[in-house]
Amino acid sequence: MPTTEDFCLPDVGEGLTEADILQWTVALGDTVEVNQIIVEIETAKAAVELPSPYAGTVAALHAAEGDTVPVGAPLITIAVGGTEEPVEPDAAAGPAGSDQGDARGRTALLVGYGPRDAGTARRRTARPAASTGAASASTGAASASTGTVSRPSAKPPVRKLAKDLGVDLRTVLPTGPHGTISREDVHLAAGPPSPPPRESPSPGAGANSRGETRIAIRGVRKHMAAAMVASAFTAPHVTEFVTVDVSETMRLRELVGARRDFAGIRISPMLFVAKALLLALRGTPELNSVWDESRQEIVLKHHINLGVAAATDRGLVVPNIKDADLLSLRELARAIAQLATTAREGRTEPRDLTGGTVTLTNVGVFGVDTGTPILNPGEAAILALGAVRRTPWVVQDQAGERIEPRWTAQLALSFDHRLADGRQGSRLLADVADLLREPGLAML
Repeated sequence: MPTTEDFCLPDVGEGLTEADILQWTVALGDTVEVNQIIVEIETAKAAVELPSPYAGTVAALHAAEGDTVPVGAPLITIAVGGTEEPVEPDAAAGPAGSDQGDARGRTALLVGYGPRDAGTARRRTARPAASTGAASASTGAASASTGTVSRPSAKPPVRKLAKDLGVDLRTVLPTGPHGTISREDVHLAAGPPSPPPRESPSPGAGANSRGETRIAIRGVRKHMAAAMVASAFTAPHVTEFVTVDVSETMRLRELVGARRDFAGIRISPMLFVAKALLLALRGTPELNSVWDESRQEIVLKHHINLGVAAATDRGLVVPNIKDADLLSLRELARAIAQLATTAREGRTEPRDLTGGTVTLTNVGVFGVDTGTPILNPGEAAILALGAVRRTPWVVQDQAGERIEPRWTAQLALSFDHRLADGRQGSRLLADVADLLREPGLAML
C-alpha cells in the first residue's frame, strides 16, 4: 500500500519567506530518486535547485512555473513505497505551512540529504550512460524507459532565458563546455524573433499611444527594491565627492599585471580602489559599523566584509568577501573575480549575501563619471568608483604648473550620518584618494 509524502518549500536562506518557481524538472507520474533535482526556485537572493528528499512517483505538483510560494507550503507530493495514480494538485494538497515531520518520527528535511530516518534513505544508483545512437534522440526519449526526466545541463540564467523564450531545454543541442547549454544554443533553438504583436490603444488613450509592457517584480529585484527603499528612508544619507589623479595607480596596475604571480588574474582599477578603501578604514573605524536601533548602540566591527555590487540578469546583488582586510592584493583580486562570476551565473551562496560591513560599487564600467550610491541596509558606508579617463590636469611640481593628460576618476562616498559626521566621512574619502594618488603611501 503506497503512502504519500509532501515536500514543503524549505528556508534555503537566512529568514527568507517566499520563493518563485522558475522551472519544474519533473511532471505528474514521473519516477524520482532521492536527491534528484526536481525544481529550480528563485529566492530574494539567488536561484536554487532543490533535490527530492523521497524516492517514488510524482503524485501532485502544488505550484506552477512563475508562482510565488511561501516557505513551508507544499511544493510536491510523492507516492513512496509503491505506485499510485497521479492526482490533481487540489486533491493532494496539504495545509500551507504544514510541518515536514510526522508521527513516524521523521524530522524536518535538510535540502539535499533526504529523509533522516536511520536506515531508510536509499543510496542513489548511477544511471548507465546512453548509447551513441540514443544520444542523438531527444533527452526526454533517452530516459523514457526509466520514467525519469533527464535534466539538461544549463546555468540558471540560461534556464531563465529559455523559459522567457518558450524553449524546452530538453530539445536543445548543447555546444557549451562539458555538454552544457549556452545562451547561443537557446537563441538558435528559439529561431528568429517574431515581430511583437500590435497593441491597441486603451480606451480613452491618445492617438499616439503605443501600449505598454508590464514586468512582474519577483525574486532578487523585489528584494533589492524593498531594501533600497528601507535604506533610503531609514538612514540619513550624506554623499561627498572627490576627483583624483590616479595616474600612479594605473602605472602600478601595469607593473602588477606583468608579475608572474599575477598571471591569469584580471587586474582592474577597482582592485586598487578596494585595497585603498580597506586600508583607509583602519583610520576611520566609525564607517565600518552598524546602528543597533533596538539597543540604541553603535556596533564597531573589528573585521571588514567587503561587499561588491554586481548587476545581474535578475537585478542588483551585493555579495561580500569575508575578512577582506586580511587578504593580500593577489587574494583580493581572485576573490573579487570569483564573486562577480558566481553572481552573474546566479550561483551566489546565501551566506555570501549577508554580513557585509561596507560596500564598493563600480559605476564606471557603464561609462558613468559619478553617482550618489544608496547604502546597503545595515552598513555605514558605500563607495562608488566612476569611469577612469584621460583628462587635462593641472600638474604642480618644482618647475611650476603645467597642463598635461592624466588618468583621473571620481569617487563618491555615501555614509550614514547617525554613525559618522562630516569630518569622519571626509577623512575616509580623502584617505582613499591619497592612496590612489600616491600608492606608495600604503607602505607607511
